Amino acid sequence: MPEGPSIVILKEDVSEFDGKKILSATGATDLDFSRLENKSPKFRTWGKHFLICFDDFTVRIHLLMFGTYLINETKHLVPKLSLHYKSGEVNFYTCNIKVLEGDINDHYKWDEDVMDDKWNTRKARNKLKKIPDTLICDALLDQDIFAGVGNIIKSEVLYRVRIHPESIIGKIPPKKITEILNEARNYSYDFLKWKKKNVLKKNWLAYAKKVCLRCDLPIIKKNTGKNSRRSFYCENCQKLHK
Repeated sequence: MPEGPSIVILKEDVSEFDGKKILSATGATDLDFSRLENKSPKFRTWGKHFLICFDDFTVRIHLLMFGTYLINETKHLVPKLSLHYKSGEVNFYTCNIKVLEGDINDHYKWDEDVMDDKWNTRKARNKLKKIPDTLICDALLDQDIFAGVGNIIKSEVLYRVRIHPESIIGKIPPKKITEILNEARNYSYDFLKWKKKNVLKKNWLAYAKKVCLRCDLPIIKKNTGKNSRRSFYCENCQKLHK
């Protein structure tokens, strides 16, 4: 599933069409395409969501696990949504599409997105204080706290700050909570920089790794938390707070 930085790249990739008139819209989805046509929407992102924002509604695209998009190209597959402009087209495949009625600001809190300029660490910290018995691996994947964070960012952040993913939030020292909050944003921007240069995997320290670079001991691969999501960690240098 694409994480927040990948959706920011999507927005940058289609920026040539931002605010341009849609001449026609088609696709294999239950959508009133006439609402999109002859309109000039703006593009936004929130976490893992790509947003096509019109005056009184928004088309939300979630790429799920295997979603893709192509610019001025097509696959041998009918797109879920195809937007045609005077200067080209954008095609979305294998994704979830939903229409959000009304003002987009009524649907999203921008300060929950770790890559948004309005990201609010104090608000995130207060939310963590309200769930002291929750595992930190679950909290980092909570999109109402850390919108845009997925398994890669989660594993890399916890490796950076040396915290075991199955640590209980209420047992983690406040200083370490601060480090987690800061690194959730810092690593997301590193992710963005590295992915643009096609060197993201080369910079992974824990995710999909076999050996801890600090300890020269095995990296553990385990499904952790209430939703049994994949984590990579070192049991030696990442402290378990229970």
